[in-house]
Amino acid sequence: MGGRRAMLLIGGMLLALAGLAVTPMGERLRADANPIVVGMRERLASLLPERRTEPAAAAQLPAARTAVEDGRTLVRLTMAERARIGLVAEARPAVLHRQELTAYGSVLDLARITELTNSYAGAVAALQTARARVEVSASAARRARTLGAGVVAVAQIETAEGTLLTDQASVTVAESQLRTLAATARQEWGAVLGKAIIERSPLVTRLIERADFLMQVTLPPGEALAAAPQAAFAEVPPQSERVPLRLVSPATRTDPRIQGQSFFYLVSGDSGLLPGTSTMAFLAAPRAVKGVLVPEDAVVHGEGGTWVYRGTGDGAFVRHPVRPDAPMSADAFVVGDLPDGSEIVLRGGQALLSEEMKNRIRVVGDDDD
Repeated sequence: MGGRRAMLLIGGMLLALAGLAVTPMGERLRADANPIVVGMRERLASLLPERRTEPAAAAQLPAARTAVEDGRTLVRLTMAERARIGLVAEARPAVLHRQELTAYGSVLDLARITELTNSYAGAVAALQTARARVEVSASAARRARTLGAGVVAVAQIETAEGTLLTDQASVTVAESQLRTLAATARQEWGAVLGKAIIERSPLVTRLIERADFLMQVTLPPGEALAAAPQAAFAEVPPQSERVPLRLVSPATRTDPRIQGQSFFYLVSGDSGLLPGTSTMAFLAAPRAVKGVLVPEDAVVHGEGGTWVYRGTGDGAFVRHPVRPDAPMSADAFVVGDLPDGSEIVLRGGQALLSEEMKNRIRVVGDDDD
């Protein structure tokens, strides 16, 4: 506070002296007060901050990270910048990969399998009961006929024979019911599951006990496989983690929403998939495709497209398009138009895309100015 007051006082005195300097009296006063003015200037100079006499140093602007060459936007980062964003790149060969077909999976309700299994077991018990009754009634009828009309009344003989005929008819009905249920099981679920229902094998027991779930996997229209693939996977939402599937048999019906070739698979009961869940599934196809394998985590999305960043050989990275219908293999895209040995950015692609977009925003802003 004291320094500011001194500065104001000195400034006021200098202004007053400047006004007097234009008059004759002011000239005499200026000559007499010159030593005083010099002293005030020295004191004022000590109170004011030192002025920089050297020219201002040129602003150190960061080196441009992006450049446009041949119509492509290249992104260049120093090694320190790469380490900071966690960028990981790897050279990958263009080789043959076994293709995976993308399909649609639906975890089925097992109530019908449980119902058929219990009904068949009940029919087996009914048949055994009917056959036991036939044995009893047949024995009674034989005794009555052996004793003859002299010992047993004719009415009793007729009653025993009638009971035998009734019990034999019950056996026929029970056998027919059993055949009907077996045929129904095979028609609805196929030979493998139908046999498991009939025999109440561990396959069906695990389904009833919810140790496993049954999934119907349907290929999109236009895709077909000569044989059901043993290797298959399903995605568990929302993290899209893959879980293995175990082949049961070709399906006996298609998914009415998709109208494609279908298969039955088993999925573990603790996989996170529950009856009623719809998800993506992947089946190993017999054909192979050639290209560079690009993991799904390496793919970025922007400007209405799907991209992967690849190295250009001079320390820069450029976007490369990935077709939406690109073949899949081992949970990765097979990009056929990438050169052999391409350096693929496996992690950090989103940071490269952000840097590229920031540069475009700056360029548009400069154009507007």
